[in-house]
Amino acid sequence: MTSALAVEASVGDLLRQWRQRRRLSQLDLAGEAGVVDRAWHLVAANGALSGLLDGVAPHLLEPPVNVLRLSLHPDGLAPRILNLPQWRRHVLHRLGREAHLAGDLGLAALHRELLALPGGMDRTPPNGIAVPLRLRAGEEVLSFLGTVTTFGTAVDLTAAELSIEAFLPADEATAAALGRTG
Repeated sequence: MTSALAVEASVGDLLRQWRQRRRLSQLDLAGEAGVVDRAWHLVAANGALSGLLDGVAPHLLEPPVNVLRLSLHPDGLAPRILNLPQWRRHVLHRLGREAHLAGDLGLAALHRELLALPGGMDRTPPNGIAVPLRLRAGEEVLSFLGTVTTFGTAVDLTAAELSIEAFLPADEATAAALGRTG
């Protein structure tokens, strides 16, 4: 029990240190963000995300846009994700876990579909507290840490089914490229 508390405290400390180093406020954290439903369909997004979608095939942007398919599909962001095998492992592990825990046949079908896409899987254990998304944007490499926020105390069923997925700059170069230096 004590070791679990120590791990939680160290992760919290790391996140606080990261935020202080980057001098980010809660508004900054919402920079590149989207709202998704339980099936990972995009419900809403801020304008910052649109710049990251250059070159994505139009059929992947037709509603309902599935953000997991968008990231892993060869006609989507996959060719620009520099750590695609690592990112695929992260996304597919999470999706498989959600499908299993919820007993959701739709999520299970999406998991099978995405698992069949090319891109490989990194079999090494994750190193650190989060899997970065390293994305080529023109000549630049942008590195993000993803966070997913759910409404655990939502009284409205619709809100309970939504999550906010935000991508935070993981390094100074990405913050600078996005015009978010302190």
